[in-house]
Amino acid sequence: MIDDDLEEIRRQLTELRTEHRDLDDVIARMACDPVIDQLRLQRLKKRKLHLKDEMARLENLLIPDIIA
Repeated sequence: MIDDDLEEIRRQLTELRTEHRDLDDVIARMACDPVIDQLRLQRLKKRKLHLKDEMARLENLLIPDIIA
């Protein structure tokens, strides 16, 4: 892979991790609210899971293939 591609993947990973962490904070605050919007909470959790999957996919691209 070209160095520019690796840097782009790292940049995307950083952005996704930041969004994932922010969503975690929002979800935690919503859970403390006595009047919870369940649909919104469910959507946020689904988005967080999607981000986690995307982060795993990008992390796998950064791991070099090793021929055994």
